[in-house]
Amino acid sequence: MTPTTLSTRALSRATLERQLLLRRVDMDAAEAVTHLVGLQTQLPHNHYTALWSRLAHFDAEDFSRRFAAREFVRISLQRSTIHTVTARDCLALRPVLQPAQRGSFSSFARRLAAAGVDADEVAARAAELVAEEPGEPMTFHQLGTLLAEEWPEADAQALGMAARHLLPMVQVTPRGLWGRGAGGGLARHTTVREWLGEDPGSDTSPDALVLRYLAAFGPASVKDVQMWSGLTRLREVVERHRDALVTFRDPDGVELYDLPEAPRPSPEAEAPARFLPEYDNVFLGHKDRTRVIRDEDKGRTWEGNRQFPVFLSDGFVEGTWQRDGGTLTLFPFRVLSPAARGALEREAGALLAFHAPDTPHDVCWAGAGQRPGRAP
Repeated sequence: MTPTTLSTRALSRATLERQLLLRRVDMDAAEAVTHLVGLQTQLPHNHYTALWSRLAHFDAEDFSRRFAAREFVRISLQRSTIHTVTARDCLALRPVLQPAQRGSFSSFARRLAAAGVDADEVAARAAELVAEEPGEPMTFHQLGTLLAEEWPEADAQALGMAARHLLPMVQVTPRGLWGRGAGGGLARHTTVREWLGEDPGSDTSPDALVLRYLAAFGPASVKDVQMWSGLTRLREVVERHRDALVTFRDPDGVELYDLPEAPRPSPEAEAPARFLPEYDNVFLGHKDRTRVIRDEDKGRTWEGNRQFPVFLSDGFVEGTWQRDGGTLTLFPFRVLSPAARGALEREAGALLAFHAPDTPHDVCWAGAGQRPGRAP
């Protein structure tokens, strides 16, 4: 039987539903973060806008308290990038995603090998140094400098990166807490054992992770889940579960996989205006991102290594935004309809009330095609 072909709009609506963006849902923050398999928080405050845009009763102060109490942690996971996850998922996901860490470490590993230094020995010593000073979390620069005292033939940056990629290291608070300015100062780290009181688990099978990905991002291809996770050779995982999955095709004929009971709304389902932080899941969860952004618009969301926060209109990325205190400026890719602009202005006003409740608010529009940080 030939699989059904899903239109781009059908994939858009399915993804937004799984990503809790077709409507704000009545869900606890921990339940949401678990469902989403973490939130990418390359910038330490990203989780606040991401959850506010998804949850009907999100309380930033409560989330911050729970974050400080270590119910949530920020740690390098998918694609070797920083994610906010529950403590439980931290322990379960890090061993599964460890190959992605080693992949990102390859250039530093070569530098250490050229100096005759064993990277795993460095990581083991880094864990000892962290345990010796459990009350003094360090930056990777500080840790690399200490390690260089024992391996002077290697450069401190590569030594510090051995700890970053080969050890399960969390970014400690106050970085990431609500109301802490730019994020609580320089990023300081300690091991999962020191922070949570136990080591990550030992199960490295990616099967459960792939099925969780489909629940939060499907329907999706093998390349999609590999791009999102940073893992390779996942086709064999999908094939093991093929009989329990349903298959579709995208408009280009690529095979997509999904859970049978997962929601797939009508392509005509209304998609509200939404504001997303830099590096949001919905934007980085697929190899083929045309379900959320047109090909011609992809380059407009980046400048160098910086990704701008984006806004959605009718389910697709239609521009970027920036906030300066009580002023939020929208940078549309093209001229939008009056109805779309009105919906975005209302959502922008609500976002300002969330982030800057005690400041006068102003929503501004830049000209179509302009970018944040550039003069009109």
